[in-house]
Amino acid sequence: MQPIAEIANSLSRSIPSVTKQINGLLKKDIIVENGYAASTGGRKAIQYTLNEDLNHIVISIAIDQFYTSIASSNLKAEVLYTENNIPIDLRDHKASESIIDSIVNFIASAQIETHLVIGIGISMPGFVNSETGLNESYSEGAPLYNLREQIELKFNIPVVIDNDSRCVAWAEKKFGAAQESHHSLVINLNWGVGLGILINDDIFKGTSGYAGEFSHIPLSDTLTLCSCGKRGCLEVEASISAAIRNIQRDIKKGEYSIYGKLEKEHINKVEALIEAIHIGDQVAINNIGKIGYLLGKGISTLIHILNPHRIIISGRGAEIGQILAPHIQVAVNEYCIPKIAKKTTLSISALHKNAQQVGTTALVIEKFIERIIN
Repeated sequence: MQPIAEIANSLSRSIPSVTKQINGLLKKDIIVENGYAASTGGRKAIQYTLNEDLNHIVISIAIDQFYTSIASSNLKAEVLYTENNIPIDLRDHKASESIIDSIVNFIASAQIETHLVIGIGISMPGFVNSETGLNESYSEGAPLYNLREQIELKFNIPVVIDNDSRCVAWAEKKFGAAQESHHSLVINLNWGVGLGILINDDIFKGTSGYAGEFSHIPLSDTLTLCSCGKRGCLEVEASISAAIRNIQRDIKKGEYSIYGKLEKEHINKVEALIEAIHIGDQVAINNIGKIGYLLGKGISTLIHILNPHRIIISGRGAEIGQILAPHIQVAVNEYCIPKIAKKTTLSISALHKNAQQVGTTALVIEKFIERIIN
């Protein structure tokens, strides 16, 4: 949303040239007037923004370790059609084929006219380089190493890919708890523990694009082997995977938990865990408390290093934030220097399980908006 003078300045173009193009876009209803900019002493300038009522579509694919969700959205990021909990295990050598087949079926089911699709967005775990489009968690030549290229070739639609936790952070910045904060850390609590770093209202990626590997900080008191090949990573004790593993262990020891019944009724075990907690299951609640405390210990480290304005718990884990938050706060009180911690607010996301999908949609709109104009 900008006036003509600012648009001309950002494009290094003359005001008459930009005015001519703006008038052309107005006639085509691609952009619309959006009020007046604040006065700087002269006449207030009219601001322009994209017409969000255009019938263009965004397809977003939110992938986690075991399940994939696909959604189509309009330019307001409102979901038009969605398919959730498609069981695709990323450890399966046919995972990329399954993802592509799921997109084909989704487009058919949603009756999407592909010429209206401005782009496809993919968010997934791993060392995703958004510039090259490669997921370097996989060896070169592995099907998931260059999933972006495969999907572009299959559908002839431009594709953008990024790490799942960065997309969650972007969702919080655009639509959630980070909107009013310039410096926030967004914890993506799901099967693993991801981190999106927002500094000066932008995503911080680091030198190689992999900043935010919070889950592999060696804070665990056990020597359990992590998926990364190292031992003692935070993820092995402070993730939803860890909570589920511990609940299953307690059930085998003879403790009663409704989770044992619910996991057989749900496609996604995370949903079974969340329902068990909402019912008040003590085994589930106790184990979530344990991961909350470890998470708080890790968050204390982040507070000391980055001194953020806000820590946001997002992703699936935010659905049980009322259980997690007190345990996180206890650990922060125990491990964090009070003078530093008192400036940081702990928030629980209202976007929770939708955050990854929303952030992936926003990523596509940011990346491919010029396709509408052109």
